[in-house]
Amino acid sequence: MFDLDRRERSKVPLIVKQCVEEIERRGMEEVGIYRVSGVATDIQALKAAFDANNKDVSVMMSEMDVNAIAGTLKLYFRELPEPLFTDDLYPNFAGGIALSDSVAKESCMLHLLLSLPEPNLVTFLFLLDHLKRIADNESVNKMSFHNLATVFGPTLLRPSEKDSKIPANATQPITMNDNWSLEVMSQVQVLLYFLQLQSIPTPDSKRQSILFSTEV
Repeated sequence: MFDLDRRERSKVPLIVKQCVEEIERRGMEEVGIYRVSGVATDIQALKAAFDANNKDVSVMMSEMDVNAIAGTLKLYFRELPEPLFTDDLYPNFAGGIALSDSVAKESCMLHLLLSLPEPNLVTFLFLLDHLKRIADNESVNKMSFHNLATVFGPTLLRPSEKDSKIPANATQPITMNDNWSLEVMSQVQVLLYFLQLQSIPTPDSKRQSILFSTEV
């Protein structure tokens, strides 16, 4: 995140901003948005265009199926060298979401969220607001908070390979009986928790930076 932040002079990566803009322009009522797969060749072509800073990327997106744009956004987060919630903080988020006391859980989860590096925090809050707007159209697009958390949770939160209970080369689908299914459930629950929060208070020192950096 830091290298990208310096190169683009923005705390929200351009690929995230532009994909979100296009999806909000014409994909808010698309049934199964983010759940339905886009064409793999379109996704790879769009990702390559962003990587190459292709000036025609906006034209490409306007002519592309919206599910491919959604797939490109998911691919971007999935391919980050370190997940958005960071390797170091992942175990703490997993522990925080397991707390039974609601007050202690909220305090812990918000503290951890605000402990993220600023580019990660700003990007997550930008994405979170977008996903909430997607869920506002659930009656049409069928994408509830839980559906969105299921899609994005394991992408935004994942342990480092050495700590993961999920085999790196797993070929079988995840089932509730697998030893590592609780890990995936925890990842989903963390994102679901933040999606369901009415608001996320941020320190005054960060609020202006966040508001400025997430303008699209």
